[in-house]
Amino acid sequence: MTWQPLAAPPSGLGESPFWHPDEQMLYWIDIPGRQLHRCNVFMGTVESWAMPSEPGSIAPARTNGDNSGLVIALRDGIYRAREWGGELRQLMRADHDTATTRFNDGKADPLGRFWAGTMYEPRDKATAALFSLDCRGGRPPVLERKAGDAIIANGLAWSPDAGTVYWSDTPRHVIRAWNWDSASNAMTQARVFAQWPGKPDGWQPGMAGYGGRPDGAAVDAEGNYYVAMFEGGRLLKLSPSGALLAEIAVPARCPTMPCFGGDDLKTLYLTTARYNRPAQELQDFPDSGCVFSMQVEVPGLPVNFFQD
Repeated sequence: MTWQPLAAPPSGLGESPFWHPDEQMLYWIDIPGRQLHRCNVFMGTVESWAMPSEPGSIAPARTNGDNSGLVIALRDGIYRAREWGGELRQLMRADHDTATTRFNDGKADPLGRFWAGTMYEPRDKATAALFSLDCRGGRPPVLERKAGDAIIANGLAWSPDAGTVYWSDTPRHVIRAWNWDSASNAMTQARVFAQWPGKPDGWQPGMAGYGGRPDGAAVDAEGNYYVAMFEGGRLLKLSPSGALLAEIAVPARCPTMPCFGGDDLKTLYLTTARYNRPAQELQDFPDSGCVFSMQVEVPGLPVNFFQD
């Protein structure tokens, strides 16, 4: 398996990639660049859309079954755009101090709610939380807090049977799992899915002895959980029980989030970061910030659409 960089300018911090099956395009964001991107991978064309603040995550949206733009988590709230480049309409204002906290990793769930976690930028308190937003059937937006006690929300994903939800806290090097009832949106039986050692004291990028921390994730059709290990230069494939099945080296020190795409969902895409990275690292990994792809044998799960 070999990674290939996408023919697109690198992002400062690429995140939240998804494959749009109706448009046959790959979407992702650049958080510090305050940009949304989409690429026709067949033509090699890229479109970009500037945001008023940092986008933390995006998901495709449908209204009455028809493709209708995006849902976007920005620093200060969750927004709806009916078309690419269109008006941003706020669905829900954030209930956090936007000077220190912003929305981060998020996705739509299998029933069409949009979930987004927050991150506490000073990183000295566990005040980040996970929320779900329900607008299905045109109902007034209902925001529900689902979990908390985190510093940086990441790793959101669901199992193929929609019976398990995963969520990670990156600085604590932990991925948690819950049983999930999709109809009632209830999370129960919280447990540690995977845990890694913290960063060693005095560790600097390029040194041995540190495997990175869990960032964004995706699940394949067999229920395996792929997680990008930020600063670890690797993507891990974990079984539904949390066992390590594969370790895939990445041509960037800081992979951020995988997704599956293509007609057969056998193309694995991976965003990466270069923002605030050391000069030597960028020299060693000149494609840092690029989106990479490789072919895999087991297809991924299709992207979930936000429904309103």
